[in-house]
Amino acid sequence: MRPPPTRLLTIAGSDSGGGAGIQADLKTFAAHGAYGMSVVTAVTAQNTRAVTAVFEVPPDVVAAQIDAVFEDIGVDAVKIGMLASAAIVRVVAERLRAHAHRNSALPIVLDPVMVAKSGDALLAPEAVECLRDELLPLATLVTPNLPEAARLTGLAVGDERERENAARALERLGPAVLIKGGHLEGPRVVDLLLARGEFRRFDNERILTRATHGTGCTLSSAVAVRLATGEPLAKAVAGAIRYLRGALAAAFALGGGAGPVNHLYALRFPE
Repeated sequence: MRPPPTRLLTIAGSDSGGGAGIQADLKTFAAHGAYGMSVVTAVTAQNTRAVTAVFEVPPDVVAAQIDAVFEDIGVDAVKIGMLASAAIVRVVAERLRAHAHRNSALPIVLDPVMVAKSGDALLAPEAVECLRDELLPLATLVTPNLPEAARLTGLAVGDERERENAARALERLGPAVLIKGGHLEGPRVVDLLLARGEFRRFDNERILTRATHGTGCTLSSAVAVRLATGEPLAKAVAGAIRYLRGALAAAFALGGGAGPVNHLYALRFPE
């Protein structure tokens, strides 16, 4: 038998439109040659325009999914996305702590999903403090966008100096921090990485497209799979940004709103 591939676990919500959440994560893992596994925290009815319904998975079922994967197949890295409620945040943190003794160096990338691209809320307000207290100390990297960074820290993020201050506040809780700059208008996108007290800027020309649904999920999943293969953090972030930019440039014209990126753009299929 062939040796097993890199094993990636996503803990996130399901997106019926296929552009974000579990679906985006699994496509990203596959594009990197990894074996993807999933823990569904919520089922959403959504498309490129809106989220029309959310059903939260009971916390005990979330816990059972995590245990099932860790206890048999094993996990080389974890990506965490939509968690929906404080109860789900707590159970995810508790089960990850319980399994950490098997791999204390397990990379965990936390994308603190709070609002969908359509503007619909995906995390209960009372869960924000719980996420900050319970999960950030467990994470290797947290990847907030600008509104999420402001919400997690209570700080302004209007200019780069303010974003650096927000990054430092998050780093004091434990993880390295990647504050994404895509929400700012302008011809360039600046993502700011803080790791071990040192900043690194990733400055790229903006790709003009409406296919931006699931970009945060895709980026964090690409970082996770690269960390699982042993890449240093800064190299993993740089490679994930390159991958996302390729997926944005090759995006399909799907739906009437914010469409999905093309996660499998580098694969060639027989005609």
